[in-house]
Amino acid sequence: MKLAGKTAIITGGAMGIGRTLAEGLATEGANIVIADRDGAAAAAAEMVAAGHAARGISCDISSEEDTARMAAESTEAFGAIDVLINNAGIYSSLTPQPFEQQTAAEWRSILDVNVIGTFLCCQAVVAQMRAQGGGRIINLSSGTPFKGVPYLLHYVASKGAINAITKSLAKELDADGILVNGIAPGFMLSDGMMANPVQLAKLKDISLQARTLQRDQTPQDLIGAAIYFASADSAFVTGQTLVVDGGAYFH
Repeated sequence: MKLAGKTAIITGGAMGIGRTLAEGLATEGANIVIADRDGAAAAAAEMVAAGHAARGISCDISSEEDTARMAAESTEAFGAIDVLINNAGIYSSLTPQPFEQQTAAEWRSILDVNVIGTFLCCQAVVAQMRAQGGGRIINLSSGTPFKGVPYLLHYVASKGAINAITKSLAKELDADGILVNGIAPGFMLSDGMMANPVQLAKLKDISLQARTLQRDQTPQDLIGAAIYFASADSAFVTGQTLVVDGGAYFH
């Protein structure tokens, strides 16, 4: 029960990676806020039925109004915001294509969610974390910026920005006791990816072959890293991005 009494917000927490992380932190005693555009209330209700403390909040992370309300309702529900996991993002719905075929509109939609959304969520929770004397921000990045994966330039650029945000924000918030770290997964068999047969066919086998650990990655593989960064175990760690990809990239 490393997170007993702590409150964690997980964006994009209604399904897939976010839901898995929500359940993982809940098993360590955390109060869970699921923030998602769709399905947040239903996901939270299922967690409550399973014996966890949870609250669902409908939230578009690219909206300043929504992210401010997310922070306010989380504080109202549980009295604190100890952990923010910036998980929501656009990836599994994308189709790999040469960069000259990508449009500015596609870039803007991805950056609005993956980068601006992360910024807005961080901005929304920082005042409460400062008032408490500290907190943890965990940004979901990707191994793609380290490896230079082709045909997903807009996505790779957005996750490169997340890595930069993690480092810079760690420096800016250190005096407030707010630790900022990142988790960079490899290619993963998430719910969203399983619903995208085109991307699955293009990337699954080549990703598996590149790994030291020769098996598919699932969302459960991220739970340990998330608990580490959310708990006292990482009290002297900030500004780091941990690659969790089965040894496809050594970082």
